[in-house]
Amino acid sequence: MTELVERVDDDDRVIGVVGRGEAIRRRWLHRVATVVCRDSRGRILVHRRPHDDVRFPGGVNFMLGGAAEPGETYEGAAARELTEELGVRARPRFVLKFRCAGAISTYWLGLHEAVVTGPFTPAPDEIAWHDWLTEPQLAELVRDEAFVPDAREAYHRWTARRREGTHPEAPAG
Repeated sequence: MTELVERVDDDDRVIGVVGRGEAIRRRWLHRVATVVCRDSRGRILVHRRPHDDVRFPGGVNFMLGGAAEPGETYEGAAARELTEELGVRARPRFVLKFRCAGAISTYWLGLHEAVVTGPFTPAPDEIAWHDWLTEPQLAELVRDEAFVPDAREAYHRWTARRREGTHPEAPAG
């Protein structure tokens, strides 16, 4: 079954619906929603992707997420991905959006945060390993070559936004 995404322009306005594979092959802009999960102690969930995964096999990431479906907001996609990947229902809080050059394709990335306090069940086809890290531990891990390049860019933008103390702007779309 073909995963459909909205192809968007440089201003994140929808210009059509296409298959995600085609969007990636042609490097067409589309939307991806991600979530940074914290526990009640403020630690950040990190995970390793399965080694047989199509995108970033064995890569380490601090965000969960995936492509937004046609007609889906960034926040809606982030909440859906959180449920699909961890089995958790939450309302992620929007933090920032930016155009990510991407290692395999360009896309608009909407980054969100959520606190996960209860038990969760990682989807084995998405998460091969996971752990909770402190911010200094995550800062060290970001330098590791196994860290997903797109996640590294998002990490730097996320930490810069937090240092600035700016309030998130509402995402377009």
